[in-house]
Amino acid sequence: MVTALRRESTVQDTPLAITAISGQNLTNAGVTNVTDYAKMVPGLRVQDSGPGQRRLSLRGIRASGEPTVGTYYDETPVAGSVGVSSDAAGRTPDFSLFDIERVEVLRGPQGTLYGSSSMGGAVRVIFAKPKFEYEGAAEATVSTTKGGGFSYNINGMVNVPIANDVLAARLVVYRRDSSGYVDNSFLGRDDVNDYTAEGGRFLLRYTPTADLTIDASALIESTNASSYSWNPLVGERKSAAQAILPYKDDSQIYNITARWDAGPVALTAITSYQHRKSEYAADDSYYIDSYLTPARCAAFVNGGGACSQAQLDTYYAYVDSLSPAVIHYPGKTKDWTHELRLNSTGDGNLSWTVGVFSENRSNQVNGQDARVDPATGEIIRPLQLFYRRSIDDKFKQIAGYGEASYKVTPELTLTGGTRYFHYKKTIVGETDMPWDLIGATAKPPTTVQSKESGWIFKFNADYQFSPDFMIYAQASQGFRPGGANQVIGLADALTAYEADKLWNYELGAKTAFFNRRLFANVAVFQIDWENMQVSGRTLNNAFSFISNAGAARVRGAELELNARPIDGMQVNLNSTYLDAKLTEDQISDTVSAPGRKGNRMPYIPRFTAGATVEYGWEVSPSLKMVTRADINHVGASYSEFRPDNALRIKLKPYQLANMRVGLEEADGRWAAYVFLNNVFDAVAINHASQSSTPNSYSVTSATPRTIGVNLRTKF
Repeated sequence: MVTALRRESTVQDTPLAITAISGQNLTNAGVTNVTDYAKMVPGLRVQDSGPGQRRLSLRGIRASGEPTVGTYYDETPVAGSVGVSSDAAGRTPDFSLFDIERVEVLRGPQGTLYGSSSMGGAVRVIFAKPKFEYEGAAEATVSTTKGGGFSYNINGMVNVPIANDVLAARLVVYRRDSSGYVDNSFLGRDDVNDYTAEGGRFLLRYTPTADLTIDASALIESTNASSYSWNPLVGERKSAAQAILPYKDDSQIYNITARWDAGPVALTAITSYQHRKSEYAADDSYYIDSYLTPARCAAFVNGGGACSQAQLDTYYAYVDSLSPAVIHYPGKTKDWTHELRLNSTGDGNLSWTVGVFSENRSNQVNGQDARVDPATGEIIRPLQLFYRRSIDDKFKQIAGYGEASYKVTPELTLTGGTRYFHYKKTIVGETDMPWDLIGATAKPPTTVQSKESGWIFKFNADYQFSPDFMIYAQASQGFRPGGANQVIGLADALTAYEADKLWNYELGAKTAFFNRRLFANVAVFQIDWENMQVSGRTLNNAFSFISNAGAARVRGAELELNARPIDGMQVNLNSTYLDAKLTEDQISDTVSAPGRKGNRMPYIPRFTAGATVEYGWEVSPSLKMVTRADINHVGASYSEFRPDNALRIKLKPYQLANMRVGLEEADGRWAAYVFLNNVFDAVAINHASQSSTPNSYSVTSATPRTIGVNLRTKF
């Protein structure tokens, strides 16, 4: 059962491309985060730069700025941290997954029901809810990673009925400690990318009457980690950073959801609050060192005239005093969301959903340079700053939406939907600590604004030939909010940028064979993306900013097979083909961005596929043996649009394979497994970048071969 259309249905009866992964399947696969389950979903890609720094894309829709994939925990849409580059998509919060009912991934734009930032699709994590009975679970994992050390993961859950059939509580706690596997050659330190994550989840369910259910929840997670990046020119999984680059994230989500079943209709009211405090850093040392040239001295000291030896010595001493250093980004995010939804119930010919939504989000972030201890690579605290830029980013939106389906005949159903949105973005930027070396002068608080309204639409028709064969055709629209550039001094006419939108045209089929032992679902689609938000420069090359330019087309196909060929065996296959290219140059009257017509979209492989085989059999009346193997193939992609870009990097294709085998007690009271992840120790680079600065070529990659033991119990 899924609730993707805001009402209950099954995957096979839902006329859209959707993957649902049950909590049991997540447990069997050892899933702890979105990167783990992405391999089970056609077209879902994760650019993984470490905890809290993951960028999601679906069907090749990937770009900087606001997310292109909506992420929900129960009924709460989570917001990424905007940062100084307005790139909220790159820092979507990611809570640990334990005691999960299911994960739903909706592929293709979900703009009418899920709103902004779901133009590629939506991911919904549904937590297990409190029950009116006592139960509990515990899990412990110990592992060791090639090139690293020992890691462990502990999870626990307890469910308590407080008042019979009226009030129940569920508490989840967890801690994960990973040793890391990247060695820093410059500092002579090993396993610098270690991390810990700890947190919990508390849920209350209150049912004062049979028709009213009130759920309240609190999610809290604290992450303390370091950068996963390494430098291939130094060595495999070796870093040349002159600093240890911390990542700290304290995230909290609070939610109250009330559902009232009023007979022919149901009313749902949702209020959520998200609070996030984060800190991350990037090495700025090599960039600062690049100023150690006579030409830089001449420009900085003498307005272009050659420096004397004395001037050169003084200038070099000044630059050396700044390095090593990091660009340090402390920030806070606060986000209130409210939604009121009314939908029909029952099995009549007409079913509908209407609702209103509002959001009030605030981001504060500093982009500041801080000195580093050259002996240890640690940021000196209290901070020794020599540059600071502050940004206050506020975003408000309201929306109203509706969707209705009508059974024209018992076999044919037509669906239409629309959403009206209005948003306003206000940004205040200030440079209160200038840095003359790089031309960053002092700037007073400066305010820029952007606002926009609009409509988006959806049309769907599905025909049920039999209970085991359904086809659907869909045209659906998605959008992403625009905003305002934070560049102080940029011309007023260039400050605002608009929402970008796309249309998805899709034809799909959902089928079952052999007495429903085999399910085969397929979808083919074309996505036309217009008025793209792009990062580029003014035509005179004076400013870098976000604008709207260019267009893209994505043509693709997805296949999912789920089979039970014999009792006790489950086989899952998925594959995706994507042809994602620009159809227009990313250039306009005001901006010149890198992409040109015909260029492939960065980081989007043409072909990806995954396969899982799980088999369990009884070895005694009270014991069951379980084996599982999965493999994931990711094709080649590129880091930049243009083939003639000297900084373009090819990300090679790779395969990741995992295996696990274990014993389970027949009634599920305990289980013990041995697992081997990344069996072939594939490097599996998923992100790469470089600039003209020395040692800037950096990548992030999959965790090396890991072997471990997992123990579970239920009571």
